[in-house]
This record gives sequence, structure tokens and C-alpha cells, in this order.
Amino acid sequence: MKTPQLPPLFAMSMLMLAAALVPAVAVQAEGPADAKGPVVLPPDVVALPVEQAILTAAPHVPPPIKRKFSARVVVNLEVREVVARLADGVEYTFWTYGGSVPGSFIRIREGDVVEFHLNNHPSSKLPHNIDLHAVTGPGGGAASTFTAPGHSSQFTFQALNPGLSVYHCATAPVPMHIGNGMYGMILVEPKDGLPPVDKVYYVMQGEFYATGKYGEEGLQSFDMAKAIDERPPYIVFNGSVGSLVGDKALTANVGEHVRIYFGVGGPNITSSFHIIGEIFDKVYPEAGLSLPNANVQTTLVPSGGACAVEFKVDVPGTFILVDHSLTRAFNKGALGMLKVAGPENRVIYSGKEIDAVYLGAQAEEGSDSAKREAELKKQIAAAMKSNPTIAGLTKEMQLEKGKQVYMGLCFACHQPDGKGLPMAFPPLAGSDYMLADRDRAVRTVLKGLTGPVTVNGVTLNSVMPPQEAVLTDAQIADVLTYVFNSWGNTGDAFTTAKVKAIRSEIH
Repeated sequence: MKTPQLPPLFAMSMLMLAAALVPAVAVQAEGPADAKGPVVLPPDVVALPVEQAILTAAPHVPPPIKRKFSARVVVNLEVREVVARLADGVEYTFWTYGGSVPGSFIRIREGDVVEFHLNNHPSSKLPHNIDLHAVTGPGGGAASTFTAPGHSSQFTFQALNPGLSVYHCATAPVPMHIGNGMYGMILVEPKDGLPPVDKVYYVMQGEFYATGKYGEEGLQSFDMAKAIDERPPYIVFNGSVGSLVGDKALTANVGEHVRIYFGVGGPNITSSFHIIGEIFDKVYPEAGLSLPNANVQTTLVPSGGACAVEFKVDVPGTFILVDHSLTRAFNKGALGMLKVAGPENRVIYSGKEIDAVYLGAQAEEGSDSAKREAELKKQIAAAMKSNPTIAGLTKEMQLEKGKQVYMGLCFACHQPDGKGLPMAFPPLAGSDYMLADRDRAVRTVLKGLTGPVTVNGVTLNSVMPPQEAVLTDAQIADVLTYVFNSWGNTGDAFTTAKVKAIRSEIH
């Protein structure tokens, strides 16, 4: 891929401003001064059959191409700017290809001549374009597809090289466009096709530089300072936390062969892609689709790169997809599930399914709590309509939200029943030390605790890590409300204002 030749920053800024002021009406506008008009195709290309590309949203992949000849393929891809879920309680203004993140999966065949249409919806606020790494030509198509809201651009290319490639927006500022979700994948299938498999899935990793901390509720927007420093609060699969868990998990049956087309949209972070409990029978590194590696545990996928992995599932259970830079998986969202059904083979694996402790907030208990929270939100919204004086979270809501924080961060040490681990981590259930001083409990969560502590007559000497950089004031209030009202404990709800005041004191 050649580097896009972008206009100077000032000129680009003027173009973006002008595009933002274009009325969102269906008007046939004149093309740009450098538009060359429709390409004159040679007779042998004109004679090729014409077909409309099938585009699919992740995790789905278009069907394999069965024809053994080239075709003229028409691709229509629409840009939309949409507000959608990034995490529970967190919304984000995504810039998308096809209305979702990652963008629609495009599947063509080596040798195809592609007529590509990029359509920017009239509701968009900004111009966009597309750089397809599968294209041989200036900017991978970016130089030909700068498209204002309510406009459509068209260019033609021939798929010369087989492989799985990333596409993304290349409009300035490029990291912002990609960081808002403008990436996807295009598969140029080899002329001889690919080996058949039973299940095929589409997964992409990307990071979101939200203004708030991880889990901070409300509508979030892009934070350029975090992007420049490469400090994303979220690193996720398929556009959101939990996009591939629970009832949205990938599925397979024992004995089936699975292929995953995996890519990294970026804009910055490389992935160490791994499936816990599986070995990749084949990995096509950098997605060249020609010389696979065999028996690979974890494969490195760069930002703007892709790979294809294949494996047979031999035993049932839930297999966890992660970026093996593991704080990204368990603290930022880069975690998914493959649920495999079928008979056990206790010679291959005799143990039980992965322990819920390992899954944190995405275990069944945490998922149930999230569902209960959603129900309570509906009840509160309905009550507020009839009684405007109702505001804020009820104590019951705080308990459910706090339970999710506890399941995601605390219960590996303190255990689901709050009893802790003998001589290692103190109990929270009936803890005389904790219940005696509510402010001290807040300070402990914020700043941590090191050294001997006597709880219920037993002295323990362990470490409680500080959580002030991890949890928001609201999350600390919620989790302490849950702890102070669970396992026989009783107490008033903690308030965000109180936590904020104590946080200010200790700084």
C-alpha cells in the first residue's frame, strides 16, 4: 500500500468545514475538478458477468465464491455516523462503514474488476473516504473517494493480489476517523478458492479513546490527547465491550472446523490474538493466504493488519478469545467467547468448563446483574415520567451496578460469598474492620492498603491494590454499597459526592 497523498492541513480543514455546512438534501452535485468520468474498460472486461457484492456485518462473512472465472463486481458501501453502545451505560458517536463497527465485510475473487461506490449519508457531519489495503493505486482508493455528506464517489480497481486486507478511512485527521470506528476488512479470495470449513467468523480489534474512564456512563466522544499518547480506555472486539459474549458468542459444534478472519483496525495498538483452550491448526500470518504456519498458540497482528486462523474444536465448552496483552482483555474489553456444543471426550480433556472467576464481570452472575440493572432502569424511567421529582439511582440500582463492579474486579480475592481466602485475603462478610469506618473503606479502595490488618480477630498481612486510577467515583460508591449490603451486611448507600470529597482530601 502506498502512502496517501493528503492535501495540506489548512486546505483539508476548509474542506471539512465546507462539507459540514452542506445541507442534507438529495441534490445531484457536479463532481470535483479532478473527476475523470467513467473508466473506459477494454472489451474483455466489459464482457465479464456483472454481480452485486454481498456485504455482511460482523461477525458474519459473505458466502464463499463458487465461480471459477473473473467478474465485474459492484460494491456499494455507505458511511453513517451513528450513536450506539460502547459498553453498558456508555454510548459513543461511531463513524461507520455500513452502520456498524467494524465495517461491512467485502468478499471478491482474485482477478475481479471492482466498481466501488462510497456513499456518505446526508446525515453525516463530515466528509470521509476509504483506503482499501487490497487496492493497487494512490492511497488505496483514498485519493478517489473523498466524499462530502450527501454525496457519492466511484472508482474502479482490479483485485491483483489474493489475501485478507484491512480498509479504513484516510481523511484527516486520520487517527480520529479510524479511532471512531472507520475500519473493516476485504477478502480477495484466491483463484482456486480456500479450503472449506464448517464455520467462518469475522472479528476485528480496535481501540476507542473516549473522554471518560472505562465504564464511565453517558455519551462519550473522541479524546485526541489520549490518542496521541496511545492511552485508550477501551480496546474491544467488534466495536463494543461484550460484543461476543453471552447470547452474542460465536458458536460451533464438536468436530467442526472453524476459520476466523481477524484484523486490527487500530489506529495504534497491535494485538496478540489468542483463544484460551485452543491451538490454531493453521495461521495465515499477515493474511497472505499462501503459506500457513501450523500449531500456533498466539499470533501477532499489527494495527492495519490481519490474519486468518483455522482450528478444529475437539471438546465442548466455552473458549475465550483475547488479546493476550491481558489487561486489554479483562480491563478494557478485548474479550469474546466461542461456545462449543457436543459430546465430551474426557481423554482429550477431563476437566470442567472455565471457572467463572476467570471471566470476571462477564460470568453468568455478572451478566444476570446487568440484565437486572436494565430492568431497573426501565422502571426508574417509567416512574420519572409520572413523578419528575424522582432523580438519580436508587439504592437497589446501586446494588446491581456495584455487583457488576465487584464481579469484574474484586471477587477473585474476596470470593463471590464475601468470605475471602483464609490467611490471604480478608473477609468482607461481617468484617468488623470494614464496617467500623465507612470513610476508611472509601480510602482503602482509592489508595489501597498494605501491611497487617486484624479482621474479626485474625491478623492478615496482604496487599489491596489502589483503584483510584481504575474506578470512577460512581463505581466506588456502587461497589461499596453492594459490599455493605451483602452477605448479611447492612448499611446506607454510599454517594458519589462522598467518594469525590474523600478523593479530593487524599490528593
